[in-house]
Amino acid sequence: MSVSPPSLHLMCGLAASGKSTLAKRLASEMGGVVISEDQWLSALFKDELHSLADYVRCSARLRHVMAPHVVALLQAGQTVVMDFPANTRTTRRWLSDLAGQAELRARLHHLDVPQAICRNRAMARNQTGTHPFQLTMDEFDHLASHFEVPSAEEGFELVLLKHS
Repeated sequence: MSVSPPSLHLMCGLAASGKSTLAKRLASEMGGVVISEDQWLSALFKDELHSLADYVRCSARLRHVMAPHVVALLQAGQTVVMDFPANTRTTRRWLSDLAGQAELRARLHHLDVPQAICRNRAMARNQTGTHPFQLTMDEFDHLASHFEVPSAEEGFELVLLKHS
């Protein structure tokens, strides 16, 4: 029986583009573990999250604690799928640093889904109540305005998944 080397998988795409769904599928296919920012933020900081500034503050706290844990998992041979939005160069740099500390190259899955489709999905998701956080249209648009398309120069193995 051959054992595949550990790998780090990252998700990039607008809110409701399918990042969490893809993360779960990848982890299942590879025997990896998903680390979900939304689940951790909801469990640790739900009462503190009322604005984008709150999200930025709490997410930074979570990243600070999570980083050595992720590196340790990778170094122990575990594939990790980070369900954290790798939507800005700054966030991708942090995730790339984790891969570097574990001496491997990260695979960045970019879900290229039109903004109108993602917005509709986010609003439909709000109706189901299945997601730990609800987004208003203004919040969705504000988050989308910060999205930075990834480039090959960032050093990731880039996997582009276009909506069809």
